[in-house]
Amino acid sequence: MRQFTLHHDDVTIPVSRGGRGRPLDRCPGLSSTQAYLRELAELLRRDHDVVTFDLRATASRRRPAAGRGPGAALRRGAPGTVGRLVLVDGANPVPEPFLTEADLPVFRAMRDAMAAENEARRGTARQVLLTGPENLDLNVEIDEVRSHILDRYRDIDCPIGMIMSTAMAGEGGEGLAVRCNRNWRAGVERLVRARPDIATSWLDADHGLVFTHAPEIARIVSV
Repeated sequence: MRQFTLHHDDVTIPVSRGGRGRPLDRCPGLSSTQAYLRELAELLRRDHDVVTFDLRATASRRRPAAGRGPGAALRRGAPGTVGRLVLVDGANPVPEPFLTEADLPVFRAMRDAMAAENEARRGTARQVLLTGPENLDLNVEIDEVRSHILDRYRDIDCPIGMIMSTAMAGEGGEGLAVRCNRNWRAGVERLVRARPDIATSWLDADHGLVFTHAPEIARIVSV
């Protein structure tokens, strides 16, 4: 495996590449780095020439940049250059916002707890460190991006696969988790109605499925 850097607009992007077979680019999620994809990338390298990288904002400031929501990767400017697009528990055109005014106090407390846990694990290569307020602001911004994402799907000219978690917001039996999980599934159902050709796979997992279910995801991607 080769590790190198790309330089663009005064930003250095770490890149890893290795394996053999069809080329495959792996893009990390908003609050993670390419290290989060390490196990999955190693599995995929058996059949693919796999490239992983850190997002520009992650590499330069270790914080997500404004505007880089879950639909940022659904680019329409290069038709015919991508053979297949596989999205893992993201870019979901949910019919309702994840956050309402009533949810904000609970969400703030939850995000503060997560930020404190991340702070205790400072130095991890897998995750971008955000404070509670930063994480809350980011999720509000993501909701805005999701409200327009369905139109982007209509313009994508390659096959699309979705690998989704059944319990995106966790296994909680009531309240916010139940509503978020229901909204998550409804978003995929809405998408499939608009694009019946999209192949969808569901894994019994939460939003960390890339880390916890790498072998299952690798099998689905490699089909």
